[in-house]
Amino acid sequence: MWPYRLTDEGGGVAESDTDTTVPGGHTMFEYALHSLRHDELVARAEHERLVREANRLRRAARREAAARTTEAESHSHRRRRFARAA
Repeated sequence: MWPYRLTDEGGGVAESDTDTTVPGGHTMFEYALHSLRHDELVARAEHERLVREANRLRRAARREAAARTTEAESHSHRRRRFARAA
């Protein structure tokens, strides 16, 4: 079925001769997964910081625009939720 045997004698992929451990006893696969996850978390944190900063700037711009209005409005634009009782 296979052109070579999957044992030590066949030299197949069953066991590798190379040392794939990194300091700490973890395999290269675990280390690569950790690196990918770390990079993903760093990118997500940066994105969330940018979103927070954009929201903060938008709020500040709205406050400045409201403060610059020439007419100080004393009334509210909100409608009453319920009709007044007689």
